[in-house]
Parts: sequence; C-alpha cells; structure tokens
Amino acid sequence: MSEQETSLVRRALSGDSSAFEELIRRTSRLIFARLYLDTGNSHLAEDLLQEVWIKAYRSLHQLRNPDGFRAWVLTIAKTVHLDCARNAGRQKRTQPEARIVSWADLSAAGPDPQLEAQREESRLAVLQALRSLPEEYRMPITLRYITGADYETIGTQLGLTNGSLRGLLNRGMKMLRDQLASGFLEKDDEVVNHERT
Repeated sequence: MSEQETSLVRRALSGDSSAFEELIRRTSRLIFARLYLDTGNSHLAEDLLQEVWIKAYRSLHQLRNPDGFRAWVLTIAKTVHLDCARNAGRQKRTQPEARIVSWADLSAAGPDPQLEAQREESRLAVLQALRSLPEEYRMPITLRYITGADYETIGTQLGLTNGSLRGLLNRGMKMLRDQLASGFLEKDDEVVNHERT
C-alpha cells in the first residue's frame, strides 16, 4: 500500500468517513474481482461486495495495522463468501419443490433458451479456465477484462509496475486461450469418440 492509502486508513480509523469512502473507491474493484472469481456470478459478487464494506466499516476499529488494510478487507470478503455459500447450502436443503414450468411459459419467456444455455456454458468454461490459472495471472486478468480496470488502477491495486502488469496479462491471456482451446478440443474428441461407439 502507498503512504497515501496508509494515511487514508489512519484517518478512517480516527472516524473520518470521507477517508473510508476513498478507500472503498480505491479497492472495490480488487474485492469485486476476488468475489467474482469465488462466486462466478457478477450480481452475487456485487451484493457480497456491499456486505463486505458494511462489515469492514463496522469492524474497522479492529484493524491494528493500517498497512494491512487490503489483506484485512480480502479476509472479510473470504468470510462473507463462505457465509453466503453455507447459507445457500442450508436453503437448498429446506426449499420446497420448484414449480413445474410449462412449454407456454418457456415460449413466452423471451430470449431463445438454447442461445442462453450456450452463452452460460461459454461463460462457465471461461470462468473455469480462469480459475485454473495461477493467482498471479488470475487477478490481473479479472481486474482488466471483467471489471474493466485500467492499467494504472490494476498496478496500484496489485502493486505492479506497468511493464510487469502487461507481461502478466500477456502470458495470462495466452495461458487462458490454451486452457480454453484444450478444453474445447477434449469436448470435441469426446463427441467424436461417443459417435463412433
């Protein structure tokens, strides 16, 4: 963290709400990227992000080391995500049976269900490939291509120089493309082998 951010943390610890708002502005993309990688759902990640900031604000007095603010907030994000996953598991066990959807409901629903299913399958394949990358590539790619952060913001968030960030993005994207290509080739081979039998 920069000295300016450490100063913001100290000010927030002394009760300056505008300093805390600035910390939120500076680190929200990083926290969102982590939550998105964990959940695979941008809407859920946004909801969890709000919960993270509420918990962080309420427990800010517990932060002992201002230089450790980002790690502290990322730990809160991990806890919030785990709590959400536990609650979702409990709800699945106690939910009533889903209502039966008729063909009329599906045809009136709007977008082509097959197209939506293909999009979702592609999104999940990219997310799975992204999750399989080493962390040093995963976070920069997520920040750049999912949250839309610029190079300067990513460099600040992750403590990287412009050159090292560009190198990580270049190598990471190559690894991601290779993962996706090998995944699609394996699926094609399975289809061909299945059709032969």
